[in-house]
Amino acid sequence: MLLVIDIGNTNIKFGLFEKEELVMLARVSTDRTKTADEFAGEIHAVFGVYGYDEKMIDGCIISSVVPQVLRTVKAAVKTTVGIEPLVVGPGIKTGLNIKIDNPSSTGADLVTGCVAALNLYGAPSVVLSLGTATTIIVLDKSGAMVGGSIAPGVSISMMALSDKTALLPSVAMEAPERVIGRNTDECIRSGVVLGNACMIDGMIDRINKELGTECTVVATGGIAQEIIPSCTHDIIIRDDLMLQGLRIIYEKNN
Repeated sequence: MLLVIDIGNTNIKFGLFEKEELVMLARVSTDRTKTADEFAGEIHAVFGVYGYDEKMIDGCIISSVVPQVLRTVKAAVKTTVGIEPLVVGPGIKTGLNIKIDNPSSTGADLVTGCVAALNLYGAPSVVLSLGTATTIIVLDKSGAMVGGSIAPGVSISMMALSDKTALLPSVAMEAPERVIGRNTDECIRSGVVLGNACMIDGMIDRINKELGTECTVVATGGIAQEIIPSCTHDIIIRDDLMLQGLRIIYEKNN
């Protein structure tokens, strides 16, 4: 079985693949203060909860946007599984043509998501990742990554709104029934949820116009389920997109 690990700024996703089937998906918090032994304990506990044993693992691949956590998680994998993980980064085979100013600076998460979208849905396509940041990455009709945009994440925006104003409260991230809110709660949810949905729709329109073609759009990330249903474009939501990308990259390197 293949263990895939996606280390994000907020959460770490653990996935187990049996061939091409994702048989386990679990999350733990990305805690920069944890030691390798603490992460090893969490990995062991996660396996136990889902009824799997570390001895069943014969391969591992990691994608990370948090370098200090990558080091401790790698050590934790060696302790629990006893193998050296493959890490997404410069020099690894991805099959992705990256046409940006500095390809080596591309985040591992962006590469992984694009590899998954390209192999699962083809090109041209747009990959949305709604997490700590909202990233929009574009693959042209040849399948090359040609760039994109980065915006503050929805949660960051909501926290800033609550923290930097004296009277505006923190509210649930749920779509309101109407655009024109009739109380503070509805107004904030309209601005945050529907406002971000409109931003995404508008960016997709501009990308399609710039490329001169309609793109397949795929969304992932912890907040995608809250925002994407309010978009007017047809957008595929894949919670496991990054994990699928890691599986594909691992196969290309083995």
